[in-house]
Amino acid sequence: MAGTVTALRYQKRSRERVNVYLDGAFAFALPAVVAATLRRGQHLSDAEIERLQALDAEQRAYERCLRYLGRRSRSTAEVRGYLQRIGVPQPTAEAVVGRLAAAGYLDDQAFAAAWVADRERFRPRSQAALRRELRQKGIAESAIAQAVDRVDDEENAYRAARPRAQRLAGLDARSFRQKLGGFLLRRGFSHEVVWPVVAQLWQELHGPDDEQTELDWHEQ
Repeated sequence: MAGTVTALRYQKRSRERVNVYLDGAFAFALPAVVAATLRRGQHLSDAEIERLQALDAEQRAYERCLRYLGRRSRSTAEVRGYLQRIGVPQPTAEAVVGRLAAAGYLDDQAFAAAWVADRERFRPRSQAALRRELRQKGIAESAIAQAVDRVDDEENAYRAARPRAQRLAGLDARSFRQKLGGFLLRRGFSHEVVWPVVAQLWQELHGPDDEQTELDWHEQ
């Protein structure tokens, strides 16, 4: 495929890509920033063409990742998985991941902190649940520990349960306990956290219980 560059023409649909002609015939396309290093009359060897095409493949993968990241923030592991799914070879994928990290698009510590903050705001969860979710995103244990270190399970359980408790206020004590307790347990909160919070919310809604009912809250 070696040949001499005879023309460099912007594509009609994209000024970001340039068609490269060798010996009068279309040979391949390149990102404009890469094509800018070429000139008419320049001879390209097979090895040089292979290098240019590798740069093109990397740039196209990079641009696809930017669109992927544009939907929401992602962990490094998620981006690696995406590159694998779209068939990008591992060496190219690692080069793309490195570029994204250097440009500030990938930062697992920031991702973990933002994930926890989002959960705290909209769907409070326990430390254990947050750790599990972040592990599933491929976040390193050190980053997870830093992100969840200040999470208060008791406070989160209360904030998660309070709106649900108000909707369950018309139930009898046992049904209230079962439904609200189950809701909190599914959020990853421990029994030690759940039942005092359930009892507190019942008392806020209905006033103090008698001694027997108070005992019942903790018989779980």
